Amino acid sequence: MKNTNPIGLFDSGIGGTTIWQEIHKLMPTEDTIFLADQKNAPYGTQTKEAILALSHKNVQYLVDQGCKLVVVACNTATTNAIQELRSSFTIPIIGIEPAIKPASLLTKTSTIGVLATKGTITSDLFTSKLKLYPNVKIIEQIGYNLVTLIESGQLHSQEMKDLLQLYLLPMVEQGMDTLVLGCTHYPYLTPIIKTLIPEHILIIDSGEAVAKHTQKILGEHHLLTPHTNKGNTVFYTNVDPSILQTFAPDDVQVQQIEF
Repeated sequence: MKNTNPIGLFDSGIGGTTIWQEIHKLMPTEDTIFLADQKNAPYGTQTKEAILALSHKNVQYLVDQGCKLVVVACNTATTNAIQELRSSFTIPIIGIEPAIKPASLLTKTSTIGVLATKGTITSDLFTSKLKLYPNVKIIEQIGYNLVTLIESGQLHSQEMKDLLQLYLLPMVEQGMDTLVLGCTHYPYLTPIIKTLIPEHILIIDSGEAVAKHTQKILGEHHLLTPHTNKGNTVFYTNVDPSILQTFAPDDVQVQQIEF
C-alpha cells in the first residue's frame, strides 16, 4: 500500500462529512474519498445484518478505489460492524463511537446526555461502553427522524426544532450538563441545539478525536503522505447529489455513482 493513496470515509449519508472536515483540517495534504450511501439512509433503523452487509460493501468499494485506510464515519455502522470489518480487510479501519469518555471527564453534575440513533443505542458495543462509567448518570435518547430530516434537506425546518425540543428538554430537566452527539449527522444541529438548551451545557462530538486517531494510525503504518500540496477530494453518492453538494466544499463536485 502506497502512502500517497487516499484516505477513504463512508457514512449512510451526509453526516460523515463532519468527520471528513476534521480530517481534512488536520491533514490537508492527504487525498480523500468520501462515500455517502444515501440510498440506504438512515442506518439507524436497519437490522444489524443489513448494516453489516452495507458496511462491508462500502469498505470494499473504497478498497477498490485504492484507499490506504478507511474511516467508518458512522456511529451506527461502527457499533454494529467494526469488528467484522476489521477481520475482513487488511487495511487499517477506524471506527467512531459516542464521546462518552471525554464527557464523563468534563461533566460537573455527573450527568451526561447521549443523543444517538436507535441502531447505536441498542447495539451491544454501546451497551458495553456504558458499563465502564458506573459513577456517571447517562441519559440515552434516540433521535428518531433527525437523520431523515437532514438527508431530505429539512435541517432548519420547524419539525426539526420541535423534535429537538422533545428530545432535549427532558434531559435538561434531569440535570444534564454535557450532551454527547452520538451520530455524525448531529453536529450540523449544534447551532439549533444551542438555542434550545442552557448555555452552560457542553456539547461534544467525536470528529476531532477521530481525526487525531486517524493521523496516529497512519503514522504507525508509515502511511502519511509525503505530499505538501493540498490533497485531492472526491465525494460520491448513490442518489441525486444535490443535498450532499450543499455540505461539500465549494471546490468539490459531488459525483453520483451506482453502488
